[in-house]
Amino acid sequence: MEGECPKCEPGLAPWMATFADMMTLLMCFFVLLLSFAEVDAVRFKKMAESMKDAFGVQREVPVAEVVQGTSVIMQEFSPGKPEPTVLDDIRQQTTDVEKEFLNVEEKEKEKEKVQQDMDFDAAKAAMQAKLEAEVQAQAEELKEMLDKEIASGMLEVEREKTKIIIRIQEKGSFPSGSASLNPEFFDVISKITSVIASTPGKIIVAGHTDNIPISTKRFRSNWELSSARAVTVVHAMLSNAAIDERRFMIQGYADAQPLVPNDSKEHRALNRRVELIIQRGEDVEAGKENATVGASEADSTTGARSTD
Repeated sequence: MEGECPKCEPGLAPWMATFADMMTLLMCFFVLLLSFAEVDAVRFKKMAESMKDAFGVQREVPVAEVVQGTSVIMQEFSPGKPEPTVLDDIRQQTTDVEKEFLNVEEKEKEKEKVQQDMDFDAAKAAMQAKLEAEVQAQAEELKEMLDKEIASGMLEVEREKTKIIIRIQEKGSFPSGSASLNPEFFDVISKITSVIASTPGKIIVAGHTDNIPISTKRFRSNWELSSARAVTVVHAMLSNAAIDERRFMIQGYADAQPLVPNDSKEHRALNRRVELIIQRGEDVEAGKENATVGASEADSTTGARSTD
């Protein structure tokens, strides 16, 4: 018959497979959207409780506080347990035996240091003794050469450890109130210079006066007079070319360092002097620190002092 419907093939229609694939993909798409979505944690918790009451399969996950919106995946799944690092944690401990060994080493080092200090002190003392012996021999040589001047009271020679002091009295060396050497005293200066020229050490030339003020056209005070006398002695010594001028240090003390109290004419005469101090060893540095150097310093000092 012409109006009969054609027979269908057995099985599902071909379009059903395509439709099922599309529905499956849409379901996966919406599941992914849900998993990445941020949800209200309070509402989700209420929903989960109702689901638990209905089906009894929802496990309870205790939380410290309500999270303000989080992913369902992050809330329902715990992170994996971290594996330990491959780096080894190495710690060093000192045993009692090692501690005892270290203590012994420290004690040995302390003993060595003490011994070194003792050896240094002994060597230093030996060098000091040797230096003092040399200075003593030099002082004796000066005393022998200047025997006549010492006997007449013009000079005094004494030793203090590594220091020789040659004291030039005003008598026979300088006229009263003057900084010019007496002509006959130049020979004495030459004798002194010939001895100390070849001997190492710093040479301090210090001028001193008594406490009687002076004020003249040439000298405003005893400071200038004492400094000028020291400069005169240095110039006389430098006439010997064998002595190095860099060894000299000039000082002017006026009446600041008297040998004896200025209470008599004889005592004031002893205080009017020029001292040649030959310093060797550590005394040189001490003298540099304590010295009042040069005539320029004397010029800056006010106050009228004098000698008769």
